[in-house]
Amino acid sequence: MEHLNEAHFMKKYIPLALRIIVAIILIQTLRFKFSAHPDSVYIFEKVGLEPYGRIGIGILELISGILLLIPKTVWIGATLTIGIIGGAIMMHLTLLGIDVNNDNGLLFTTAVVTFILSTAILYMYKKDIPFLKLL
Repeated sequence: MEHLNEAHFMKKYIPLALRIIVAIILIQTLRFKFSAHPDSVYIFEKVGLEPYGRIGIGILELISGILLLIPKTVWIGATLTIGIIGGAIMMHLTLLGIDVNNDNGLLFTTAVVTFILSTAILYMYKKDIPFLKLL
């Protein structure tokens, strides 16, 4: 009986915890993007997307964070996050480098962790993807 309770706890709360973690990561970066923090401006100038890309990606990250917290839209939020963060990872690997402004790879590592967690979330919520139900 104790094993069932533990399994139920894991099945119910681990996905929720992952959704909250990713939403917090996405939302906490918004103050840098929306306030035109020098580090954020530097990054988006370096990839040729300042200021519209910085603001636009910030808006998309806000939307993703919100969608991850709404049970019916988790899969949309996870998918959007994978796309956004996949782009960020590619920018690190091609234009920015792993270490940006002497951050010791913190932004890159955070992006990779966010990408992995979002992929796990999407997998956990794959049953909610409407067009997969048709297959």
